[in-house]
Amino acid sequence: MSVTAVHILQVGACRHPEIMSRRGGHLCPVDFPALVGLIVHESWGPILFDTGYDRRFFTATEPFPERLYRLATPVSLPEQPLEDQLKTYGYAPDDIAAVVVSHFHGDHVAGLTRFTQARIFCARAGLEATRRGSRFTRVRQGLLGALVPEDIDRRATFFEVLPPEALGDDLAPFTHGVDLCGDGSLIAVELPGHCKGHWGLWVPQARLFFIGDAAWSLDAVEDNVPPPALTTGLLGHTATYRATLTALNALSKRGRVEIIPSHCARTAGKWVRHG
Repeated sequence: MSVTAVHILQVGACRHPEIMSRRGGHLCPVDFPALVGLIVHESWGPILFDTGYDRRFFTATEPFPERLYRLATPVSLPEQPLEDQLKTYGYAPDDIAAVVVSHFHGDHVAGLTRFTQARIFCARAGLEATRRGSRFTRVRQGLLGALVPEDIDRRATFFEVLPPEALGDDLAPFTHGVDLCGDGSLIAVELPGHCKGHWGLWVPQARLFFIGDAAWSLDAVEDNVPPPALTTGLLGHTATYRATLTALNALSKRGRVEIIPSHCARTAGKWVRHG
């Protein structure tokens, strides 16, 4: 295994009532940071887990019905775009070797077209969802086709075609994943329920488990409190989401792994470097 560094960047945020992300939460609007993983691999170079927000999000949500997405979850862009944040670590967009896409919601792939040289690891099921149904249906599901690179079919490696491998005891009760780099350093793990083609990323050397939107906060994982069925049913499948969250809760109780949700303010406060 050859991961030499892991950084977590905040690339924008959205704002909506807490109750939409946690059953029993309050109605007051809460900021949800969009967190991105920058993982430096000894052989591959820099690899991203998701991209967060990008100014292309506003271009993609200018027409109707896509504008409904912008209205439902007001977005604030970062003071420093992702490409500028990468410069502080010595990287340009063309240096990024790969982007691991947790899923195709706009807050996770808005910057994907910036990385024209990167290999894209993603779920075929997630990509296919961006191409099915009406524009209104896709917006309701949080999908914006304009954010998907036109050449993604040429550059994509789909999780589903990689051979499953047994995970070690550290990630129990999760049992299987797929090895992205061929050396056991980055393992994609399916975390179903939030939407079609939703996966996380296990970094064994750093003992970090990026879980995307399988939970919106560490508190939700530790308390095993899901979003209301209105939210999970709108985007994905409620029973499956709750089963995944229960498994994450069991994992968190063992204390062997640090869980990284993509929108957790507590995680951002610990990991994100400012200035």
